[in-house]
Amino acid sequence: MSLTKKSIFSNIGIQIIIAMVLGTIVGIIMKHDAAMFAPLGTIFIHLIKMLVIPLIAISIISGAASIGGTKSAGKIGALTFAFFLITSGFAVSLALAMGEYFTPGVGVDLSSVEGMFSDKYASKGALPGFFETITGIIPTNIFQSLTDANILQILFFCLFLGIAISKLEKEKSQPLLNGINALVDAFIWMIHVVMKFAPIGVFGLMADAIGTFGFDVLQLVTNLVLVFIAAILIFGFIFFPILIKLFSTMSVRKFISAMKKPQSVALSTASSMGTLPVTMEVCEEELKVSKSTSSFVLPLGATINMSGNAIYYGLVAIFFAQIFNVQLGFAEYAAIVLTATIGAIGQAGVPGPSFLVVAVLIAAGIPIEGLPLLFALDRIFDMIRTALNITGDAACAVIIDEYAQNQPSKC
Repeated sequence: MSLTKKSIFSNIGIQIIIAMVLGTIVGIIMKHDAAMFAPLGTIFIHLIKMLVIPLIAISIISGAASIGGTKSAGKIGALTFAFFLITSGFAVSLALAMGEYFTPGVGVDLSSVEGMFSDKYASKGALPGFFETITGIIPTNIFQSLTDANILQILFFCLFLGIAISKLEKEKSQPLLNGINALVDAFIWMIHVVMKFAPIGVFGLMADAIGTFGFDVLQLVTNLVLVFIAAILIFGFIFFPILIKLFSTMSVRKFISAMKKPQSVALSTASSMGTLPVTMEVCEEELKVSKSTSSFVLPLGATINMSGNAIYYGLVAIFFAQIFNVQLGFAEYAAIVLTATIGAIGQAGVPGPSFLVVAVLIAAGIPIEGLPLLFALDRIFDMIRTALNITGDAACAVIIDEYAQNQPSKC
């Protein structure tokens, strides 16, 4: 009996879940005083962020170089991008359908919080143009990009460099790859050390988040939160498992079980990039995804695969349309789907208020004055949608890896 208990509580995933529960309880009891535990979470986040940028850079180079050695490298890249784009489109479509069916914004009385309304976010709703976007991802100084943590520029350079390495003669490229892979292994060791601190950090994050934001404002948007959680659960535990079942030989039960650990970290950190080291570890060690695939797909997904954000954008659009009695037609729905999908793909995987929702509302002609009501709770929304985002990253890695394993190597 004692051995069973030891095996259960020595599991880092179980420890994180327990820490989340304890942090929530402490936050409810202590309210704003729970902020005293915030430094514990801050230290944990800083340790994760310390590893994230170099890990992304090295992993992308390694993954691109390995995948570039196959005849189907272009297809693998195209399939990865197509997976992210299509799933984000399905996510926002599900959000619109559930928002129209459950009507979370109907009957909401905002008279008590009208003082929170503001139009100062209108200027934040502009999406960059096509050529502005393209030029923005090409770095002029990669070292400056690394310093500024400009993920898209880092991705562009590292993908380019990885592909270039794959084009070298084997006697030249192999020593480079061996060194790069050794660095990846060193980062994995560092991640294991940092994760020992995870339960303490998660406790601090949860206590601070619940204690700071509480449930007062949450009561006004209870229906929105419930529909949002339902949509997240449907997408995470039905949609992605169906894709796993259809396009891979992976056991759905094994996939769902393995994802508990990174999902717990995602819930606490609210950052796809902050969770990336754990997602990579689980995919490689438990789901047996090859290092070349995980090194390519997962860092890419942590930056551009945001199906949880797409659900959020769609539901928020419906929520405020219902509050302000805005009638939506086909053109408005199309604008929401298009803008939310593009916004989800372009949203950086870091925690914080998502101003891209402003672009979604403006595109559909929906008032944005009530957004501060949701920004106050953005941390809670962010925690939940990040858990779905990293689940989509892992699902893509599993499916792409199975495809890659069946492709011949380049002669």
